Amino acid sequence: MVLAAISKPTIDWAGVSPIIALLGGSIVVLLAGLLRGRFIREQLVPFLTVVAFGATIGLGIWQWDEAKDLFVAKGSQGALRLDDLTLMITFIVAVTGIGAVLLSWRALAPREAAHGEYFALMLTSAAGMVILAAAQNLVTVFLGLELLSVPLYVLCATEMRRERSLESGLKYLIIGSVGSATFLYGLAFIYGGTGATDFRDIATSISGGAAHDSLLLTGIALTLVGLAFKASVAPFHQWTPDVYEGAPTPVTAWMAVATKAAAFGGLLRIMDVALIDAHADWAPAVAALAAVTIVVGNVGALSQSSLKRLLAWSSVAQAGYLLAGVVGASKLGVQATVFYLSIYLFMNIAAFAVIIARERETPFGDDLRAVAGIGTSRPLLAWPLTLAMLSLAGMPATAGFIGKFTLIDAASSAGYTWLGIVIVIGSMISLAYYLKVVAAIWMRPAAVAAEVTTTADGSPRLAGADPAAERADWEVTLVAVLAGAAIVVFGVIPSPLLNLAADAGKSLGLF
Repeated sequence: MVLAAISKPTIDWAGVSPIIALLGGSIVVLLAGLLRGRFIREQLVPFLTVVAFGATIGLGIWQWDEAKDLFVAKGSQGALRLDDLTLMITFIVAVTGIGAVLLSWRALAPREAAHGEYFALMLTSAAGMVILAAAQNLVTVFLGLELLSVPLYVLCATEMRRERSLESGLKYLIIGSVGSATFLYGLAFIYGGTGATDFRDIATSISGGAAHDSLLLTGIALTLVGLAFKASVAPFHQWTPDVYEGAPTPVTAWMAVATKAAAFGGLLRIMDVALIDAHADWAPAVAALAAVTIVVGNVGALSQSSLKRLLAWSSVAQAGYLLAGVVGASKLGVQATVFYLSIYLFMNIAAFAVIIARERETPFGDDLRAVAGIGTSRPLLAWPLTLAMLSLAGMPATAGFIGKFTLIDAASSAGYTWLGIVIVIGSMISLAYYLKVVAAIWMRPAAVAAEVTTTADGSPRLAGADPAAERADWEVTLVAVLAGAAIVVFGVIPSPLLNLAADAGKSLGLF
């Protein structure tokens, strides 16, 4: 009788199809990786992963403008929400996934970890990212966060013969666990203060008088801290430089973009739906976090000679810029955040693709010396990296300039003009380290090391030899060139992407 009284949730299979594509693809890829044959492991498995991400994009396009609740049980609003915000985060994650697969195609990490397991973990993590962005229930939010996090802990340590990779995975596991525990405590306090787990019910409770409840305010603070760990927001960013540097570079590229997109997608939905009526309480704290993060990230990057550590500190600063879009809790703020996340994808993928290429071509790894002089020797790599650095700095005629302009506009419209000024100052500081990379590309001679090193396949090569003698694989160059072209296209013609981001802003029903 008790079982009969439990109502089964109504599942919209069309709405949940992008998540099914990712989870189903992970199973297919894992099983395919168990088959014998080098061709299957090294060619078919990555191809199937790209197909899974491509199917996710296709299914997302099919469901565009179909705002609906998923997994709806009697008396609840549904565990997930399919709307244009969810789909934009899905597209960002899937496009990043395709780029990460191409960058991983001939990398060392999949060979050491087994191709099937490596790419299955990537697809599973992507499913967690989509669930986090779509979740509108406290329980589902935590499930999405853990589903995206646990595979990443393993992916960071997939180069098992390299101590720094293992150290990276362990650090991310420990600090990520602390962040997850903090986040869970925050969700528990929100439930304690409102008596609800569904976002709309939480919003109703807050509007009914729970907005200033100390239990709720504590929960909001802890929830912000938990998501701040994932998004690399200062002062909860300490793990970022070490993990970015130690993880395999394709995994770093995947984390840098996709994890941040998912974290901010979840943050937008929690703050702008569940906690919208407590905006006056949490907005000043978020604005303060944004300002601190911008300053800490940009100052921390100034002294870096490792390109991966430089981009890690840059990622911290970029998180501060993105928080400016969250502060306003408006359609304009959501549009600015989603647009910047979209172009952040191209800026980072372009930069990391070039780093991967030079790691394979030179003995300098991710050191700044690896890109010295490539303006003349490797123009197909030099231009994407140059455009990525200029765009991250917010230079005109690049997508980054349009992105920062929209974030400043969103902050000013919300009454936080001073935060827009901080963004401008942070961008000015960032020129010191972004232009350092550009200067190395075009104005410094190629570095030479008089020692014997090894190529990507383990064979010996004189490090002082011509760096162009061993070229990176075509797919790495292709990813760099396409991402660099996107930076220019969306810098000159941003309206298509801005329109998609505007649809995402409207989906939350904000003023």
